[in-house]
Amino acid sequence: MYLSHRERHRTGSIGWLRAAVLGANDGIVSTASLVLGVAAAHATHADVMVAGVAGLVAGAMSMAAGEYVSVRSQADSEEAALALEKRELETDSEGEHNELTAIYEQRGLDPDLARQVAEQLMLHDALGAHARDELGLSEMLGARPIQAALTSAASFAVGAAMPLLAAFAVPDRMLIGVVSATSLVFLAVLGGLAAKVGGAPVATAALRVTFWGALAMAITAGVGALFGTAV
Repeated sequence: MYLSHRERHRTGSIGWLRAAVLGANDGIVSTASLVLGVAAAHATHADVMVAGVAGLVAGAMSMAAGEYVSVRSQADSEEAALALEKRELETDSEGEHNELTAIYEQRGLDPDLARQVAEQLMLHDALGAHARDELGLSEMLGARPIQAALTSAASFAVGAAMPLLAAFAVPDRMLIGVVSATSLVFLAVLGGLAAKVGGAPVATAALRVTFWGALAMAITAGVGALFGTAV
């Protein structure tokens, strides 16, 4: 009896996971740092909240724009490479067949089998075979600029809302301590969750994200306190 076997790999989630984690992490760190810096400069609670909300909106838009431009550039490069490959298939099919055969030989197939595999794949989908095996492109891992931009903006906004809600819920005297502590917890959970989804060590990722977040918040708070005292 034949039993099908399906391995569970995580490569399909790499694209959206990267954008989501980057956005949420930046949202927490940027907004918490901004809130702490303004609070350390002895601003009023209302001023702290205004600065935090402005940081959320500006950061989300910046993340969306930056991610879109970056991924769109990648998509343009992929499309140009596919267009070139399509022209080469139309003008030099035999040369492309030999090229694909050589790729399979390098991967361990004997020459006759490599040529047969190349021939069969090119008969089925020549451009797809070359895109996958020569250019390293696939539909699953292809660039999706709109998806990446929306994911980054949404995840940044969600991350930024966490320290903002903490700041909103506490009085001035507790703001710095509560925002700092809750933001570090949020970062640790985010880092651990991302690592778990991606199959990486959870504790290492959580500690790494927390350390850099704490450093960013400490420096920003220090600058705010320095300028607040000077003014």
